[in-house]
Amino acid sequence: MRSILVLLCSLVSPLALAQDWKPVGDRLMTEWASLVDPEKPLPDYPRPQMVRQLWGNLNGLWDYAITGKDGAQPTTWDGKILVPFAIESALSGVGKAVSSEQKLWYRTPVFVPKTWRGDDLHIRFGAVDWHAMVWLNGKPVGEHKGGYTPFSCFVSNALVDGEEQELVVSVWDPTDDGFQPRGKQVNEPKGIWYTSVTGIWQTVWLEPVPKVHITSIKLVPDIDTGKINVNVSYTGNVARVKVEVMDGRSTVSTATSEGEELDLAIADPKLWSPDLPHLYAVRVSLEDENGGVIDSVQSYCGMRKIAFAKDDKGVNRLFLNNKPIFMYGPLDQGWWPDGLYTAPTDAALKSDIQLTKQLGFNMARKHVKVEPARWYFWCDVLGLLVWQDLPNGDRHIKRDQEDIIRTSESESNYRREYEEMISLLQNHPSIAVWVPFNEGWGQFKTDEILAWAKELDPTRLVDGPSGWTDRGSGDMIDIHSYPGPATPELEDKRVAVLGEFGGLGLPVKNHLWWDKRNWGYRTYQTRDELWVNYRRLMRKLYPMIGSGLGAAIYTQTTDVEGEVNGLITYDRKRVKFDIDAMRALNEQVYGPQPTFERTVVVPAARDQEETLTWSYTMEKPADDWAAVEFDVSAWKTGIGGFGSEGTPGARVETEWTTDELWIRRNFTLDALDYSELNYHIHYDENATVFINGQQVDAFKGYTNEYEDIPVSSAALEALKLGDNVIAVHCTQTEGGQYIDLGLVDLKINE
Repeated sequence: MRSILVLLCSLVSPLALAQDWKPVGDRLMTEWASLVDPEKPLPDYPRPQMVRQLWGNLNGLWDYAITGKDGAQPTTWDGKILVPFAIESALSGVGKAVSSEQKLWYRTPVFVPKTWRGDDLHIRFGAVDWHAMVWLNGKPVGEHKGGYTPFSCFVSNALVDGEEQELVVSVWDPTDDGFQPRGKQVNEPKGIWYTSVTGIWQTVWLEPVPKVHITSIKLVPDIDTGKINVNVSYTGNVARVKVEVMDGRSTVSTATSEGEELDLAIADPKLWSPDLPHLYAVRVSLEDENGGVIDSVQSYCGMRKIAFAKDDKGVNRLFLNNKPIFMYGPLDQGWWPDGLYTAPTDAALKSDIQLTKQLGFNMARKHVKVEPARWYFWCDVLGLLVWQDLPNGDRHIKRDQEDIIRTSESESNYRREYEEMISLLQNHPSIAVWVPFNEGWGQFKTDEILAWAKELDPTRLVDGPSGWTDRGSGDMIDIHSYPGPATPELEDKRVAVLGEFGGLGLPVKNHLWWDKRNWGYRTYQTRDELWVNYRRLMRKLYPMIGSGLGAAIYTQTTDVEGEVNGLITYDRKRVKFDIDAMRALNEQVYGPQPTFERTVVVPAARDQEETLTWSYTMEKPADDWAAVEFDVSAWKTGIGGFGSEGTPGARVETEWTTDELWIRRNFTLDALDYSELNYHIHYDENATVFINGQQVDAFKGYTNEYEDIPVSSAALEALKLGDNVIAVHCTQTEGGQYIDLGLVDLKINE
C-alpha cells in the first residue's frame, strides 16, 4: 500500500524529539514497548474495512498542556506527548492523571502537500476519550462526544498559505464522575476497575478525498441466496457505482448500479468460520459517464451467517452457517500495562488473538470496550468470533433493582455511541453478538434498547443482558457464575448461555502490575494448582453443553492491573497454562461431549438418604487429632453436613456457627483401582483434608455447591484396603459456612 508521509514540524528536529522521548515511570512493560518508534508509532492504515491509498499518519510527538476545565487554549505548553497513547499511560511519555476539573490540550504542526489542496481534506480520529474539540489554524473544524468511535473533521476551508498548518485539540473527560460510556475506567483503580484513559488513544490521520467521494459502505452477506448486498453512501452525483468481488486475484462477481444499493451473486461461496476464515476482497468505485473512476476504496467481506435455531433435539442453539456451534472463549478486557487502552504495536494487538486461537477458543467477548478497527481486522483474518459489549456508563443497578432512569443527555450519548459502534463494526464477519448491557451497569429501558439493537443490525444476535438483571428479552438468557460453571434454565425462545465464569487467579512474580491487592475469584500459587482447577471447571462444563448450554465465556484473556485471573500475565510474557494441553481440553467443547460414569466410593450427605455420622469438635483438639489411633470418644457425633442455614448449596444436618470445626469418620475400601478418584465436596471456607493421619489436600476459599475435585497423589498413596480414616479441619471468617465431603470415582468416556 502506498502512503504519503506527513511530517511534523518543530523548531527541534523530529529526530531530536524522538531521542528525548521514553516511556515514563517504572511500570510493567510488554516486549513490544521497546519496538515503539516515536517518529512513527502505529504506522499501519487504521481503517482496513475502507482503505484509501493516499493518507498521512499524524501519530507522533505533539505538544500537550493541562489547564482548568474552562481554561482557554494555552500559550505555553507543558511538554511532549506521544500520540496516540493516553496521557495516563507510560508510552505517552507523560504518565499524568487528568481530573474532571481539568482539560487536556494538544498541538502539532501538520504538513499538507500542495497536490492535496484541490481535494476535500479530512483529519480523522480513531477515538478520543471523551469530549473533543478540534481547531485548524485557529478555526473550529470539529467536535465529538464519545470515547470509543471515530470521527472526522473537514479542514479544507481552514487551510492557510504554505504547507505547514497548526492543529489543536482539546479534550475533557469526566471518567467516573460523568454519565458517559467509560467501561472500566475509574479515578481510583482497584479490583475490577482500572486506570483512567484520557484523550487521543487511537491513530490520527490526514486523508484527501475527491469532492465527490464514498462516505461509507455496508456489506451484508447472505449465504442462503449466495449474494452480498452492498450499500454505498457518497457525496454529490455520479453516473454509476461499481462493486467488484475478488477471491485472491480472480474476480468472482461484478455489479454496477445507478443507485446506492447492489446485490452481487457469489457462485459456490467459500464460507467464513473460525476453522476456515475465508475473506473476499471488495473494491467499490464511483464512476463518471465515461467510465472514469472518481473515487475508489478497498474492503473485504466474509460469507457467513449468525443465527439461533433448535437442534435435532429441539434445544435452542447458536448456529453458524446453518450449523449448530458451541461458542467458547475468554472475556477480553483489551488493556495493556504500557499503553492502557492502546496496544504498543499492531503485532501486539494481533498477538492476543493468535494466543486465544492457540489455546483452543473460537471466540472472545470484548468486554465494555471498543477496540481499534485493526483488532477486528485480525479477528476476521485469523478466525475469531466476537461478542461485542457497549462500554458501560451512568449508574449501576443491583440484581433486584429496576432499570435506571437516565437524563435525556445521558440517554442521547448512550444511543449515539451505540449506533456509531454498530456502524463502525457491522462489516466485520467476526462480530457475532451485540451485548448492550453487562450486569446492570448503566442498564435502562432494557427491552426497548435490545429491540433497537436488533433493528440496527438484524443479521446478528443480541444478548439480553449479560448477567443477572434479565428482563426476558433479547436472543439469549445469560447468567454469570464464579467460579462456576452453571447453566440457566432452558427456554423456548432464547438460547441459554454462560456469559462469565472461571476467574481462576495465579499471581506470577516479576510480572505483576503491583505487589498489593492482587486477586482472582479463586487464587492459586502454582501452575499445577491452576491447571487442576481449570480442568475441574471444564469437567463440569461438558455435560452442561450436552444438556443445552449454547456458549460459555471464561474470565479472562490477560491479567489486568490488580486482577491476576488471566490466561497470560499482564505483560504478555508468561502463559499460565501448557498451550497444547489447554487446547486439547478446550476443543472437546466443540464435538460430541464426553460422558462420565460416576461411582460413589464414600458417600457425602446428599449421595444417599441414610444419615452419615461424623465425630466432631468446635474446640481446638490436640495436635495429633487426625491420627488413626486418636481417641475421639470425648468428641460429639453429628450427621453431615455441618454448617449454617442459608449457605448456598448446603444440606445442613448439624449446625456449625463457630470459627473452626474439626470432623472425622471411618470408612472401608474394598479396592484401590480407580479411573479418577475425586472428592465430592462442598466447603465454605478453607478446608484441610487428612487421610490416615497424613495431610493430603488443602482447599482455599469456598464453593457455592458440591463439586467433584480430583484427589491429590498424596491422598491416593495414603489410602489402603480395609479400614481408613478421613479427617477435615474447616475455618470460617465471613459469610456462610459449610463442610461435607465424600469420595467418587469418575470414568470418562471420550
